[in-house]
Amino acid sequence: MAHVIAVAGKGGVGKTTLTGMLIQYLGEKGKGPVLAVDADAISNLNEVLGVEVEMTLGDVREEIARAEMSSTNPIPAGMSKADYAEIRFEEALVEDDDFDLLVMGRTQGKGCYCFVNSLLQTQLTRYQNHYPYIVVDNEAGMEHISRGVLPNMKTAILVSDCSRRGIQAVGRIAKLIEECDMHPTTVGLIVNRAPKGILNDGIKEEIEIQGLNLLGVVPQDDTVYEYDCDGRPSSSIPDDNPVKVALHAIIDKMGL
Repeated sequence: MAHVIAVAGKGGVGKTTLTGMLIQYLGEKGKGPVLAVDADAISNLNEVLGVEVEMTLGDVREEIARAEMSSTNPIPAGMSKADYAEIRFEEALVEDDDFDLLVMGRTQGKGCYCFVNSLLQTQLTRYQNHYPYIVVDNEAGMEHISRGVLPNMKTAILVSDCSRRGIQAVGRIAKLIEECDMHPTTVGLIVNRAPKGILNDGIKEEIEIQGLNLLGVVPQDDTVYEYDCDGRPSSSIPDDNPVKVALHAIIDKMGL
């Protein structure tokens, strides 16, 4: 069964960037193929990894919903809706050298995300025996954790920037994981974008107040920002960049 790694934290802390670098590093270490999962309705993990996504689970759901209401049904005669959906879900899986990518996406327009959440849960359960690692980039909230969407989560990496609000947010996520009786082997904090890679006393105090296990600190570095501005995948920054050096050291220390 796959080692499921969930990455969570409030929006704007660099969670997706670190997730992409984690996926890349696991592949470089020969731990692939990794199933990368973008579980954020506003998807951009593919941009960090440098791959194109043509179809999401939400797109498949909408296609089938439209087919049921249209006189021109794309489902071939003699094929069940369930079988057609499975084929389309397979086509939504983006394959690369060291990882495959599955994007949840969203339903169109107004409405609840319950159905695509359910689709995601079903597909993760289906794939969990096919990959050594599944790495899930979660949305800014805590929905996938609270709803139990993630199967058999073994490692929870909580990402915060150098702010008390960020630390408090991941503190709440850590408590939710405990309340949901999920029992991952590791729940730990990575503080991202720390000036010169150093935490000030206020942030250290808040980490202690929240009772968080500090896995490590990743420094602020302009290269990640520059790659993003240039439209280049941030996971492709050089291996000797301080961000990657720090993150790789954290991953090695975790024994992933």
